[in-house]
Amino acid sequence: MGLDITLFMADWEKLSAIPVENRIRALDDTTWPPVHDGEYPQRYGLAGGWLWPPDRESAWCAEYDFSTTTGSYSPHARAGDAWDDIRPLVDASVREAIDAFLDGLIWDANPADDPALTGGGGLFPPATDRGLLRVLLVCPPEAVTGKAHAWKRAVSHLDVLREPFAAECEGWAGRPDTFEDFTALLREWGAVITTAARRSWGLVGLP
Repeated sequence: MGLDITLFMADWEKLSAIPVENRIRALDDTTWPPVHDGEYPQRYGLAGGWLWPPDRESAWCAEYDFSTTTGSYSPHARAGDAWDDIRPLVDASVREAIDAFLDGLIWDANPADDPALTGGGGLFPPATDRGLLRVLLVCPPEAVTGKAHAWKRAVSHLDVLREPFAAECEGWAGRPDTFEDFTALLREWGAVITTAARRSWGLVGLP
């Protein structure tokens, strides 16, 4: 079985107030409430791709349900690899905007910054043994804000990626099947970033 991704949007202040070793469980328990007396509680209301706990007004985190994937991480990794292939073929202004948007989400400018190595800059325990989950991404609120500005610059230039995509990615295994698949996933990430920036919340991606 392949790797999946569960993406959370979270109030950073409340997440940071939880002991480090309990933060992953807190996200899971909030979005997957525990069973009581054999009965499953009402879990979520879906709004704009976001799955919210029943008491949305007091919720401090939510889970995003990607409509362009089935929960698998591989489409995100393939899109990141596609960007790595085509970025040398686009103008510097476009490259800089999309770099700033995608870096740390589905593409790494510096692979040594993999959050799995550090537990997301100390937000989570590093996955040094099999008992701890590997963190796929950690994007604090200040980084989300920067990515929201980058997305505003990048979104109007997505169509200029069509020819580079056709030249470097179309038909290749390990890359998105079509340009439309590629840009649809980028637009979903744009919607995620925009929503999180509006709330001044951060993002956490877990397997």
